[in-house]
Amino acid sequence: MSTVAMRVHRVLLEALGPLRWWPGESPFEVMVGAVLVQNTAWRNVERAIENLRDAYALAPHRLAALATAELEELIRPAGYFRIKARRLRNLVDFVVARYDGSLEAMRAVDVQQLREELLAVSGVGPETADSILLYALDKPVMVVDAYTHRIWARHGWIDYDADYHRLREHIAGELPDEAPLLNELHAELVHVGHHWCKRVPRCDQCPLAPLLPAGGVVEP
Repeated sequence: MSTVAMRVHRVLLEALGPLRWWPGESPFEVMVGAVLVQNTAWRNVERAIENLRDAYALAPHRLAALATAELEELIRPAGYFRIKARRLRNLVDFVVARYDGSLEAMRAVDVQQLREELLAVSGVGPETADSILLYALDKPVMVVDAYTHRIWARHGWIDYDADYHRLREHIAGELPDEAPLLNELHAELVHVGHHWCKRVPRCDQCPLAPLLPAGGVVEP
């Protein structure tokens, strides 16, 4: 398959090597991290997850049994801890009520049905749902984020006004339904966003610079 998305993947794989992201010791820990990482840096999420691990709460039924005040205190390092405690409890209550806490049972469900179920959980938006599907449940789902949008728009591959759904469908349509590849591409794009495609771009150091149009970065 020869598409823009595949070319980006090949260029970044050659430049960066395999990244094998998302960090997490278990699928449920990855699911929890997908909620906690909203609007914060990953280092803060790591501290919150360590607190949950020390409290032996990184299992669906155990986390569901925590008192709200205790959960809030454990995840305080992730910021917005009261909001995130509600969102996390909503997600965990769904997993326990619908699937008896079994991520294996969730994994057996059709991906589109499961995505719709996750999006119906209060506090779970498209990026969080797709992150859970891809990274916790190994479903072939493309995750896009602000970095992805910035990279695609600056290269002129999509309009700056494209929303999450349009960008996701645009890129997914250029890729095979293979979870490992989609996992790796998203990790690569996050790396590019962290290091080069910042608010002020550092194109001279970016491996994707050769893919820019002749006039350079496309401005909004």
